[in-house]
Amino acid sequence: MQKETKASCLRRLGRIEGQVRGLARMVEEGRYCIDIVTQISAVRAALRRVEEEILRDHVAHCVEHAIASGNAEEQRKKVAELIDVLSRSNR
Repeated sequence: MQKETKASCLRRLGRIEGQVRGLARMVEEGRYCIDIVTQISAVRAALRRVEEEILRDHVAHCVEHAIASGNAEEQRKKVAELIDVLSRSNR
């Protein structure tokens, strides 16, 4: 993972961590269910943005490196990994 991507993802994950702690407080305090669900949706969206950033980095470096290497086995492996992770993330 590139240094800039790593730093960006760690910042985002820190904010998400704070959001999740806030969710726990909301549940403890017995806040309105719809408010809690709304915040859960916000956390899920934030996690998707981190996932997308990491996937972009993976394609831009790991997959690109496999393509440039000319190694057909490595290329197939990287593409298969990518397809697998994308299919899991859509569930």
